[in-house]
Amino acid sequence: MHDRVTYRHETQILEKQMMVPLGIVMRRTPGVTRWAAWAWRAVSVLPGAPQADWRELRREGEAVDFHAATVLLDLHHTQTEAYLQGLSARVPSVFVIMRNRPNANLERAPYEVVLVTASPFEAQDYADNGDDIVEKVPMPEGLVALVRDFVEAHHQEEAFQKRRRDKQADGRAQDGIGDARIVQPRDVFATPERMRRGRLN
Repeated sequence: MHDRVTYRHETQILEKQMMVPLGIVMRRTPGVTRWAAWAWRAVSVLPGAPQADWRELRREGEAVDFHAATVLLDLHHTQTEAYLQGLSARVPSVFVIMRNRPNANLERAPYEVVLVTASPFEAQDYADNGDDIVEKVPMPEGLVALVRDFVEAHHQEEAFQKRRRDKQADGRAQDGIGDARIVQPRDVFATPERMRRGRLN
């Protein structure tokens, strides 16, 4: 099913689960304010990449790309609805979650890459906690195909369950409102049937 993906041999395929190693590429450019000498952002992922620790990949002018780390993209059969949501975006993407490294070298390795996910719902949870940095990175075509194949193999639409009405309850007639044992000078809620039976004293 995944033969067209060139990094298939690097991927761990388990029952209803798949783990794909993704190298995270971070780009450093000069900062735009005096308080930040450098600006960093995740720009791409490298499927099937080996382990790395902020290895410099290329320089172009003042921009430098680093292979910051390789982490596992964990695809699980219970999350296919979220993957479908991501695949339906104009640009299907993965989300890289990072944290500031304490006492980090801000010029060389400022972040710890914590996670990469194809679920926009999971990414939103990390974005909401206020402690993590979440960056959206376009999926390469091969990764889009891999995630789509995984979803097609495991996604199950939730069956619509019509609520069954209680037939016994439906057969009961409501005989007015209020307590029939209480005599009232004017019972505006009494039904004709109750009025024919008379009140209980």
